[in-house]
Amino acid sequence: MPDGGMLSRPHHGEAYFVVIPDHEAAPAVAAALRTATARAITHASGRPWLVGHWSDEEMTVAEAGATRLAVIGRCAIDAERLAVEASRLRDPAHLDRLARTLPGSFHLVAALDGRLRVQGTASGLRLVFHTRVNGLTVASDRADVLAAATGAELDVRRLAVRLLWPVPHPLPHLPLWPSVTAVEPGHHLTVAADGATAAHRRWWTHPEPVRTLSGAAEDVRRALDDAVGVRTKAGGTVSFDLSGGLDSTSLCFLGAARQEAHLIASTWPGRDPADDDLPWARRAAAHLRGAEHLVWPAEESPLVYEDLLRIDDTLDEPTIGVMDRARVLAHLPRLAARGSRLHVTGIGGDHVAWCSEASYHRLLLRRPMLAIGRLRGFRALFHWPYGPMLRTLADRRSYRRWLTGSLADLRAPLPPPVTGALGWGMPPRLFPWITPDAGRMAAEVLAETAPYAEPLGADRGQHADLHAIHDTCRIIRQWDQMSVRAGLPMTSPFLDDRVIEACLSVRPQDRVTPWRYKPLLTAAMRGVVPEECLRRTSKAEASLDAAEGLRRHGPDVQALWADSRLARLGLVDTALLKDLTAHPDTPGLREAILYSTIGCEVWLRTLEPFDKEDGR
Repeated sequence: MPDGGMLSRPHHGEAYFVVIPDHEAAPAVAAALRTATARAITHASGRPWLVGHWSDEEMTVAEAGATRLAVIGRCAIDAERLAVEASRLRDPAHLDRLARTLPGSFHLVAALDGRLRVQGTASGLRLVFHTRVNGLTVASDRADVLAAATGAELDVRRLAVRLLWPVPHPLPHLPLWPSVTAVEPGHHLTVAADGATAAHRRWWTHPEPVRTLSGAAEDVRRALDDAVGVRTKAGGTVSFDLSGGLDSTSLCFLGAARQEAHLIASTWPGRDPADDDLPWARRAAAHLRGAEHLVWPAEESPLVYEDLLRIDDTLDEPTIGVMDRARVLAHLPRLAARGSRLHVTGIGGDHVAWCSEASYHRLLLRRPMLAIGRLRGFRALFHWPYGPMLRTLADRRSYRRWLTGSLADLRAPLPPPVTGALGWGMPPRLFPWITPDAGRMAAEVLAETAPYAEPLGADRGQHADLHAIHDTCRIIRQWDQMSVRAGLPMTSPFLDDRVIEACLSVRPQDRVTPWRYKPLLTAAMRGVVPEECLRRTSKAEASLDAAEGLRRHGPDVQALWADSRLARLGLVDTALLKDLTAHPDTPGLREAILYSTIGCEVWLRTLEPFDKEDGR
């Protein structure tokens, strides 16, 4: 089997940062990490502290004596207030208070008395990685930057894990290079004064879901308003998605009400004649006073699978987001040409304003009459079969036992959707085109991990909610990087930690019910969004676009297998893949079973251009 020696680092001007301890070896470490366009911020000693590539609007730095604080991302805090926080700081652990109160989406980095603290978001949208360089523990927001600095080789076993569908927690947190360690969302990295000793500590926990709908609605509205304010406070022109759905509509009205920036509402209708997004978007736009409403021609909307062969973004992990990359980015240059400095999406609303039906697994024990009535409603709504539904509700296995048990079924057919909806999640599967060697490697890593795996929450519902948020954020994280290169940064307020906390504090029976659509967001937006716009209960789907995309771009997908990088590594059987993708109407393809394989194949190809340019 070929080795996994492919390696890359950002080479299209993508943003990244590296945090270096205040140590005599720091200058040499910085030299190994810097690119020609890299910027640097120093410790009080004059040694490099932050090295990388970033925009001024996403970097706020303050100092007080030898203490340094940096907020990297979109946040409401300014340098003056951050300096006050720096002057008060006596221990890195005291930053928990600040981290739990600031609105926005950002990394928080501190240097104090030789010690470091580096953290991302609880959502997983902003991640932290670390490795050892010249004996020092060095942190970054990108795994590939650290791997390139150490000459690390790709771990083919971990790549085989990414061919699972879906990839269960905690396997997504394993970087593709074994010398690089990931800090799980909700934890932060601390580095001792010796510059080497590192530890992970939890700073965030799932809030207790005890609040009622009426009691929490105002706080949810305020959290969303603050999140939107972080994006509009600098003025200028800001564009917002306006799909016609409740999520994007809510953000548009919050943005318009603030009157801090000129608002462009952007609608891209689906191609499906049954898609009713456009009428709902027009209905909302009629109430958005002072906003410019742009409706793009539906026939110009890129389809799923478009441009797969031309993707050359530098990514630090595979992502199924490459499937929709063209759709997500296509209108950004047009919006930038109209003056937009930032594009706001409604992504994440489905994950925080709604929640997993798995919460009813626990409610069945605590409030059986309520749970039984709701479960009957879900069964009718989603056409769940009785047998699998009852078996899943009767399953009392811990997450660890469930994950271990999945090892025996990796090659089994996909179970009915109710299994994932009411259980710990959809159990992972390996599809026929995954080779025996790849299956063995993936199973080995899963077997090594499962005995130590802990769920993300106190029950199946909390775990499922956070896992869905983390999975979504890993896709959005890559889209956000791609959007900057496309000419207009994207941002998603629903995925801010403060918004997530406000939503997750609400009782699950108030967030998800078969009788009402997104009751939490509807309650929170009453008085902000016109009543007629709050009445929508439908949601457009892109299944027709996906099927048509495979028919139209099938030759490109076929070309992926003609010289497959996964096949070079012995991970896939290209004959089976060619046969499958030659038949776009195959029913199984409606379940996105190809996405993880295509994501890995495209990612391997993105590693190569830098190798050629750099001569490595």
